[in-house]
Amino acid sequence: MANIAEMPEGYGGEGFFATSLSKAVGIARANSIWPLPFATSCCGIEFMATMGTNYDLARFGMERLSFSPRQADLLMVMGTIAKKMGPILRQVYIQMAEPKWVIAVGACASSGGIFDTYSVLQGIDKVIPVDVYVPGCPPRPEQIIDGVMKIQELVKNEPLRRRYSPEYQHLLAKYQIELD
Repeated sequence: MANIAEMPEGYGGEGFFATSLSKAVGIARANSIWPLPFATSCCGIEFMATMGTNYDLARFGMERLSFSPRQADLLMVMGTIAKKMGPILRQVYIQMAEPKWVIAVGACASSGGIFDTYSVLQGIDKVIPVDVYVPGCPPRPEQIIDGVMKIQELVKNEPLRRRYSPEYQHLLAKYQIELD
């Protein structure tokens, strides 16, 4: 049986429906996310499985992977990030166009995983803000899909002027990131 999605807030009548621009843009953005996979180890393999035909991440509007930060709006960090890689990851994040979101996939990207060593970054949230954490070592494709669905919900309900809000400016200042 098919589930019928709820109508967004708005006004409806016979043959028409009107909603706010913010809601319409949110729905469009949520269903056309362009991810940039930043995979360094085994979580990347699970992501490849998620993009394959058995799990088909394309049904969520993510069939176009972007390998250029300037053409992506979702940074998916998967795997172990060495401290030497931290500034590069930060640069990739800064190069992405607004609005942008970040998923930390797996234990290593979220907290350093089993690698509690001097050379491994103990969570990417030390260098960039993270919107969704996907647990697991490595996480199953179903978990990655759940993380993507959480990002879609965040994107759908986010205001259009988020980047100019005081909260967002404070968050970026915490990471010493300046917007043009």
